[in-house]
Amino acid sequence: MTKKKRPLWPWHLLTVLILVGLAAGIWYSTSLISYEWRWNRVPQYFAYQAEDAQRAADFGRVESVVEDGDRARVTLATESGKQQVVEVARNSLLVAEGDDVSEGDSLGVNRHWAAGPLLWGLWTTLWISVAAGAAGLVIGLFTGLCRLSPNPTLRDLSSVYVELVRGTPLLVQIFIFYFFIGTVLNLSREFAGVAALALFTGAYVAEIVRAGVQSIARGQSEAARSLGLNGAQAMRHVILPQAFKRVLPPLAGQFISLVKDTSLVSVIAITELTKSGREAITTSFSTFEIWFCVAALYLVINLPLSQIANKLERRLAQSD
Repeated sequence: MTKKKRPLWPWHLLTVLILVGLAAGIWYSTSLISYEWRWNRVPQYFAYQAEDAQRAADFGRVESVVEDGDRARVTLATESGKQQVVEVARNSLLVAEGDDVSEGDSLGVNRHWAAGPLLWGLWTTLWISVAAGAAGLVIGLFTGLCRLSPNPTLRDLSSVYVELVRGTPLLVQIFIFYFFIGTVLNLSREFAGVAALALFTGAYVAEIVRAGVQSIARGQSEAARSLGLNGAQAMRHVILPQAFKRVLPPLAGQFISLVKDTSLVSVIAITELTKSGREAITTSFSTFEIWFCVAALYLVINLPLSQIANKLERRLAQSD
């Protein structure tokens, strides 16, 4: 007798109602403090039309102004006998034919789309996360294997590193790395920030790698040795591939945490996403709108990472 499958739509409807209730709660809370939403101020912090002023290079006279669509071509006859031809946006034209101009006078502007501070902050967060994540993965893999090494010195040094990093706040480590190590070695703030994040991530990755390797049955290593592989070959070709499948979820979680931890490098004047959001708030006075956009941008980074990790995990599970 087959069991009747229960419909799932009531549960999905309940989920939607809860989300609507949360949104209504946020709206009601802001209404209590008389907050005025100004979403129209937000787009300029993603992209805006920058204006480049076009100026006269020398004293002279406007010889001609030729308008072509939304552009205007201004020809100047300078006192040195040379001509200067400048193209500007038609609606920004500030001179007319026959006008005298001085050196540095503005003739008009050229407009072009430029990335706003939130997009630049997003880009900074992305490259810092990638650089620190790649370095942290290498550091963590090496340190995790050192934790399992038969050499007492390697085990002790790697243990000291892991416990020291995991036992102190990341913010304190960034300060120490920038103001002490960075000053002594004359490092840039970007390098210091990436290095601090990489060392912090590496300590956690090391423990993930160690746990993953130790979860593999000892018989796997013995079987590899019986086939003629030495210890390093057995670790590379047999143990680590199996361990990687098991540690993929915690590794993905660690890298997602790394993306959020990049917000702390703003304390050493790196303008990443969170710092860009704070700067946008000071000029727009749209506190809630900017912070919601910043949170959404972090989600734009982290949700694809989670989906990629889930798909890779399922694919590796099918290969068992």
